[in-house]
Amino acid sequence: MSHPIFAIVGHPNKGKSSVVATLAEDDSVAIAPDPGTTRQARGFAMRCDGRVLYELVDTPGFQRPRAALAWLQANERGASERAAVVAAFVEEHRGGTRFHDECELLRPVLAGAGILYVVDGALPYGSEYEAEMEILRWTGQPRMALINPIGHHDHVDEWRRALNQYFSIVRVFDAVHADFGKRIELLRAFRELGDGIPGWSAALNEAIGVLEHDHATRRQRSAEAIAALLVDALSMTETAPVTDGSNEEALAATLLARLRARITRREAEARRAVQSLYRHESLDLVPAEFMLIEEDIFSARSFALFGLSQRQLLMAGAATGAAAGSVLDVAVGGTSLLFGAGVGALVGGVGAALGSQRLATVRVLGSPLGGDTLQVGPVSSPNLPWVLLGRALLHHQMVAERNHARREAATLDLESDGHLAGHVDPGLRRRLAQAFKRVRAQEGLDADARNALEADIDSALAAVATRAHPPSDNG
Repeated sequence: MSHPIFAIVGHPNKGKSSVVATLAEDDSVAIAPDPGTTRQARGFAMRCDGRVLYELVDTPGFQRPRAALAWLQANERGASERAAVVAAFVEEHRGGTRFHDECELLRPVLAGAGILYVVDGALPYGSEYEAEMEILRWTGQPRMALINPIGHHDHVDEWRRALNQYFSIVRVFDAVHADFGKRIELLRAFRELGDGIPGWSAALNEAIGVLEHDHATRRQRSAEAIAALLVDALSMTETAPVTDGSNEEALAATLLARLRARITRREAEARRAVQSLYRHESLDLVPAEFMLIEEDIFSARSFALFGLSQRQLLMAGAATGAAAGSVLDVAVGGTSLLFGAGVGALVGGVGAALGSQRLATVRVLGSPLGGDTLQVGPVSSPNLPWVLLGRALLHHQMVAERNHARREAATLDLESDGHLAGHVDPGLRRRLAQAFKRVRAQEGLDADARNALEADIDSALAAVATRAHPPSDNG
């Protein structure tokens, strides 16, 4: 084989397809609660940069293992010939209906695939499984047992004791909830499984290294997407001409609504980019009862949950010399100060409702050719970039650790302490605040500053991941 191949076998409806979807990072694997969803053996390759690292073969479940084992035992020719007897069984019953599923699941094994036998640790062990395990032992192929607890772990220990009689390696693996670290641990166990197969261990060593590097690269590219979102959101403006008879306050409100809509669309675009990096293009985000990532960016709740606390905001502002609040800048153009005060009150009222002093800068720009232009933006709310960052940190954490066996819509709940952006290291927070200030002032970021911003966001993503999954005592 040009790459390691594993046949995922076992009783129907024990999570075999979930194991395949998780390890192949493939949403196309059919997963359903009804037995018999998988009828044909089908391979799913784990690829990175177009290269196949390993392949999982999803197979039907055993249907008549006792009858199949009886056939094998009736044709016994000695232990050294058992694999040949299994091959004879498949050849004789190929194309028939009685042992269709047994032939399908044994076909990739006879072709050289390693065996991953999956059982449900939430259900009690029963002797009816022994015929299946004995058939797999007759193949002579390297084999491992996976205890996949579907719902709870009540019977894991009894399963472990029974499986140890038939398999050299037994692991507990929750296919639906396994994060990246758990998947890597399982690959290391796979590596042990194929010690007797030439090139197997080396291929899996290389696969583990490639996947770990790819995981770090995905986080780095996510940081780039989030940095681009923040720069764009803090740089956006909306403008419209001010004509005789214009209702300036209504015009300002319209421009403000357009600016908010653009920022909302830009956040959605950044989310899609991050989900694509982790092969979750079709992931459906559904709001929890409250404290949710799908909340309107500009709502008071989003500011309270995702931004900085007032104390943290003041400290960040003091560190960068930035004053909280907005600037109402009336340029040369003959616009009355009463109009400016009216617009300032309008935008200020919106900003106060959002949990900050102001949302966006409002300018009336005069033109040498005559006529005035009303500009709303860029955003001057000191907390909005932190709201966007906090939401992005939580979204990334959910996407990066969510595996492809989970098919229900995702809900995101914050911890009770809230203020996710506030958990960023204070030194890192100061550097981010300085970058936000430069962008907000329309100074732009040169290549070095942009790289520094991306590196700081990458560090924030790593810190959130560590906080969510602290190292275990055994490392």
